[in-house]
Amino acid sequence: MSQHMMKAVVFDHHGGTEVLGLREIPVPTPGPNDALVRIKAAGFNFNDVWGRRGLPGMDFHLPHISGSDASGVVVAVGSEVRTVKPGDEVIANGAFACHQCPACLRGDLFVCRDFRIWGFQTGPLQGAQAQYGVVPAAELLPKPPNLSFAEAASLPLCLVTAWRMLVVRARIQPGDFVLIWGGAGGLGTMAIQICNLFGARAIAVVASEEKAEHCRKLGAEFVLNRKTQRLIREIQRITDKRGVDVVFEHVGQSTWETSSMALRWGGTIVICGATSGFTGTIDFRFLWNKQQNYLGSHYGTTAELEQAMRFVASGKIRPVLHTTLPLAEVAKAHELLEADAVMGKVVLVPPEDGA
Repeated sequence: MSQHMMKAVVFDHHGGTEVLGLREIPVPTPGPNDALVRIKAAGFNFNDVWGRRGLPGMDFHLPHISGSDASGVVVAVGSEVRTVKPGDEVIANGAFACHQCPACLRGDLFVCRDFRIWGFQTGPLQGAQAQYGVVPAAELLPKPPNLSFAEAASLPLCLVTAWRMLVVRARIQPGDFVLIWGGAGGLGTMAIQICNLFGARAIAVVASEEKAEHCRKLGAEFVLNRKTQRLIREIQRITDKRGVDVVFEHVGQSTWETSSMALRWGGTIVICGATSGFTGTIDFRFLWNKQQNYLGSHYGTTAELEQAMRFVASGKIRPVLHTTLPLAEVAKAHELLEADAVMGKVVLVPPEDGA
């Protein structure tokens, strides 16, 4: 392989996994505030599935490289970069903002007009599913030495998203009952551990006994199987008919009605996505009469990730890997996520140079 070429998973149009291909393309060049990172591992997320499928009303930059999570080694930096240097082992937070506009300067990165999720809204040809990636230096953090590159790459998106949802937006408290949809998935496994950290009482919802056991091992106090149990009745029993304090929502259309019914008076639903569909109904009487709170939450800032990573470094939050696959087997990662067959995170490993 020539020095200035790299392998990456690229698609030119939306569709099934057949649109994905491992190609050789030029290594990107960092701008003055960027770092070029040799990607050692890339986490796989549901937004990679959305990117491949396409979403109504959203224009993706084509040709497209997906991937919002990465760990790796800095190989070059731009002229203005002072925070990282070549040789540093890093993880990347894929929430990119300009860091110069009034919104950024007051900490509202998600209001920034230049806000982009790496590998989802960036491009063309900007994402983590490649041998190299350009990342703004402001979005890089040190890789904890107690983690492998694969473990580190599994964390950023799911950890910071769950942290922002529960800690920053919903402000969980000790003793709170927290209903966690998809308890065994990437987000759910982080949410369970965050609840344990704050003394909140996780009620993890899963679809199989294997996943239920997985959640128990992570420390979920209660685990419900949505295939075999009547959820509302079980939640009423667990909470002594009060309902839950917080619902951790990311499934959307298929779970929304149950989420509303499970919530206590004055409780909070926090939602960061909707893998089952984007429309749901709200009974306004619940909203005003029960004074419920419905909060949106989107990704998380690098400062929030840095806060959460302190607990990774101390071992109180640990990465949960389902499997590690070579980058060339990216189609299998899509299939696993679409089949709801993942416990924790799938991680993709790019080939070494010359491979």
